[in-house]
Amino acid sequence: MSRQIVLDTETTGFDHRKGDRIVEIGCIEILDRTITDNHFHVYINPERDMPPGAFEVHGLSEEFLSDKPVFAEIGQSFVDYVDGAELIIHNAPFDIGFLNFELTRMGLEPIDKRSSVIDTLQMAREMYPSQRNTLDALCSRLGVDNSNRTLHGALLDSELLAQVYLYMTGGQESLFGLEESTPSMEQSFQPFGAPQS
Repeated sequence: MSRQIVLDTETTGFDHRKGDRIVEIGCIEILDRTITDNHFHVYINPERDMPPGAFEVHGLSEEFLSDKPVFAEIGQSFVDYVDGAELIIHNAPFDIGFLNFELTRMGLEPIDKRSSVIDTLQMAREMYPSQRNTLDALCSRLGVDNSNRTLHGALLDSELLAQVYLYMTGGQESLFGLEESTPSMEQSFQPFGAPQS
């Protein structure tokens, strides 16, 4: 059985080498090209302040994150969840860099040493050269409903990217399983229609 994990993170900024940290991880599971309701979602206390620019992107405040676990408390459960799966990430070097920084601090193996990684940004640039290939642009191009995406959110963005990835790789029929998604997800997802011509 082919297992893939669509993964996204939110952070306090752009560079873990300058003290930025992960504040949210969201993962969606794809089994044999069908999205399941076995997701992984956690908010993380970054143990630092939240820069205004980052707050404007994802809306996660220092106060909201203050009682959430630190990465070291969830790192092993995250690794256990993704272990052995192929990872699908938009602009993978960004997320992988942050995850590897945190895992290395815990004494754990880097994530790209235990899993293969597909970078959907690179894939999109090859498929749609000279076009915008942000997640929003790809949703618009492929007919994926992203009307709920007023702010970036790791779980919501992973859900959207899972749909985008299946469309990009020719698996539209696999998406019908989404209507059975669990209502317990922390984000509310709108149903979506067929690709627009």
